[in-house]
Amino acid sequence: MVKIYNCNFCGREIQPGTGVWYVKNDGSILRFCSSKCFKNSLKLHRDPTKLKWTTMYGKKGSAQATFSQSR
Repeated sequence: MVKIYNCNFCGREIQPGTGVWYVKNDGSILRFCSSKCFKNSLKLHRDPTKLKWTTMYGKKGSAQATFSQSR
C-alpha cells in the first residue's frame, strides 16, 4: 500500500513517484510536491499563508481572528 503525503509548503497531495523529499540535519523530513514549492520554501524563505496559490493562504490570520472572537 502506497502512502500519499501532503506538501509541507502548499498543502496539496503528493502523488506516488513525484515530488521532492528534503531531509534536514536534525532528521526531520520535508516533503514538497514540486520544485516550485521547494524553492519558495527553502531558498526564498516565503510564507505560504501569503501566497494565493497555496491551500494555506489566509489561514494564519483567520485562525487568530476566530480565537480572539471566542474570548
